Amino acid sequence: MPRFSVIVPVFKVQGFLRECLDSVLEQSYRDIEVIAVDDCSPDGCGAILDEYADRDERVRVLHLPENVGLGRTRNAGMPHATGDFLFFLDSDDTLTPGALRAMADRLAETSDPDVLVFDYARTHWWGGTRRNVLAHVLADAADGASCDGTFTASERPEILDLLMVVWNKLYRRDFVEREGFTFTPGYYEDTPWTFPVLLSASRIATLDRICLNYRQRRQGNILSITSRKHFDIHDQYERVFAFVDSRPALASWRGHLHAKMGEHCLDILAKPDRLPPSAKGEFFRRTAEMFREHRPAGTSVAPELRVLEGGYAVYAAKRQAVRAGQELARRAQTARRAANARLARGRSTLGARRAPDPDLVLYSAFSHQGVLGDPAAIYHKAREIAPHLRGVWVVRDEEAAALLPPDVEYVLLDSPRCHRIAARAAYFVNNVNWPGSLPKRPGAVHIHTHQGTPLKYMGVDLLAKPGARYGFDVPRMLRRADRWDYSLVANPHSELVWERAYPCHFASLRTGSPRNDALVHAGPVHTAAVRARLGIPSGHRVVLYAPTRRDYRRGGHVDRIDLARFAEDLGAGHTLVVRLHPALADGPARGLGLAELHRRGVVVDATDEPHVEDVMLAADVLVTDYSALMFDYALLDRPIVVHADDWGAYAASRGAYFDITAEPPGHVSRSYRELAWLFASGTWRDEESARLRSGFRERFCAYDDGHAAERVVRTVLLGESGWVPGPSTVGAPPAARSADRDVLTSS
Repeated sequence: MPRFSVIVPVFKVQGFLRECLDSVLEQSYRDIEVIAVDDCSPDGCGAILDEYADRDERVRVLHLPENVGLGRTRNAGMPHATGDFLFFLDSDDTLTPGALRAMADRLAETSDPDVLVFDYARTHWWGGTRRNVLAHVLADAADGASCDGTFTASERPEILDLLMVVWNKLYRRDFVEREGFTFTPGYYEDTPWTFPVLLSASRIATLDRICLNYRQRRQGNILSITSRKHFDIHDQYERVFAFVDSRPALASWRGHLHAKMGEHCLDILAKPDRLPPSAKGEFFRRTAEMFREHRPAGTSVAPELRVLEGGYAVYAAKRQAVRAGQELARRAQTARRAANARLARGRSTLGARRAPDPDLVLYSAFSHQGVLGDPAAIYHKAREIAPHLRGVWVVRDEEAAALLPPDVEYVLLDSPRCHRIAARAAYFVNNVNWPGSLPKRPGAVHIHTHQGTPLKYMGVDLLAKPGARYGFDVPRMLRRADRWDYSLVANPHSELVWERAYPCHFASLRTGSPRNDALVHAGPVHTAAVRARLGIPSGHRVVLYAPTRRDYRRGGHVDRIDLARFAEDLGAGHTLVVRLHPALADGPARGLGLAELHRRGVVVDATDEPHVEDVMLAADVLVTDYSALMFDYALLDRPIVVHADDWGAYAASRGAYFDITAEPPGHVSRSYRELAWLFASGTWRDEESARLRSGFRERFCAYDDGHAAERVVRTVLLGESGWVPGPSTVGAPPAARSADRDVLTSS
């Protein structure tokens, strides 16, 4: 008996069917059966199914003699299922890698609940991917569940706020058979299945992991076809109410379902592509009748549903008013932006009549996210050795401001106070370009710190890589870079690249990277504290995996390593820490297994750690692909492994200043098998690894001596041209090219 019975209804999807089946059959978890039901599809689907059945014994095919629709096609497959759990997979959707293994692990963890609800992502035909916006419901439900990880709908009613579909759940087969659940004909057939199932289940569990890609087709989705078939929604909710009526214990749910019905029908009515214009009035009246008929006595009506208590003319007028209000708001916002820009220019003109305040420094980092990176290191050093300097941070919003230490002075981006401070500041420190709304005043000095040593193409070099600069305005970026007075560099390579990539009027300062001072000076006490905060067991060897984003994939995320497998292969006594690229932190990447593995303690997700220096200090070895983190990590003189299984595609799409696989900081793996062997054999830390790392450090850590932040403060902010630091812990920078400079060199 297999663990999962995957029932796949098939109709007119020949262009997507192979991808769907491959996503199931190529899963690492193989204890499954696939029951594919051909709903008399007129295209080549039937032949494709037979082909797969011939070559994989786990696939069985049913060919229906006539077309019966999606719900009845699923019903046809259920009697043939022998697995412990039923999974209904639509034939144009796909499973994500590792999904079935994650489902099986969660079922074991929760002792086979009646229903397991998992997460999904919408994958649009134009290439975009968007995670389920209610994913937090799954995580919150898991955190607040009973000791066995399960709950009922009455304990977690928000589970009914999720999309009412059948394909984001697993169902214990004996539970379905005992309750006699089947699918009904017509559109929206998932509604009278999902509500009864969830309300009847005594044990529900959730899996906060994206297991399915829900394909958003440009055409061909029956729900996006303009038709009177959308009136079926009324019959489907009548079935839901009939089910509740048949079970007195569920009577308390009538009010909740009544509201859901109203919301669902109004949503269909509001969509422009669902109903013929001539049928919208009739649809509204039918919905209003049902709303009155099924309203439980004594219940109040939510404000957004009160429109159903009036007529269609009132509804249509309100819809028109909403659209008009949205257009007015859009125009008002445009006018406000134009007025703010004029005001900013006026303030800049007025401010230009006053000399800048030499003790006022304006800071920002990572698009105004907080006190971070190189600007933060300079800020803290300035407070230590030059307390008379007033440092003010620009933050993007109140949410970011709430995370700042209480003694940090800040202004909100584009606020009147922000413009007043900017008009008076003598120094601007940032690792991202300042916005155009903060024009540069005469006499102000802009210090650009960058975000690490460049491997991939930057600036004007992106002009030859149209895919990498998609949505990126290079000329505008260069206009903002024209404001730089100083560009901080950590090594000769960076100096050459920045001057090539940003052909602007700035001077390169050989300071080192201020944020890397922490790596030079930190000792074992600091490292132990970071490990304790991350929850790493004492005595464990820590492997840090830090992948970067890909420009050959929209959204930037590509799974290169099976994290669960890697953690298992590392073995006992190891902790795998994962740090995603910041551009991937808020996308679907963490939902594709990382968040769930972190919850289960399989890996540690350190993506949200604000200071990447701390994460690096906690690691004994770094595994990365092409992340700039490797240049900073080399300062620690700890092993580095470059996992370069797609180097050709990466270099071709983004461009690279040198071949990291030919000049690596350690051993290079070109497949997961090679990566696993490096660790199993101990080769990752052999003499060759040390030799490669030594050459890499000599080339890319030349100016990082632990005094970078102090060097910037003393020589730029304070003008101490004769300042010389103490002995370097990494290696002295090259001799200065200017007679009036010592360690700090302007080129």
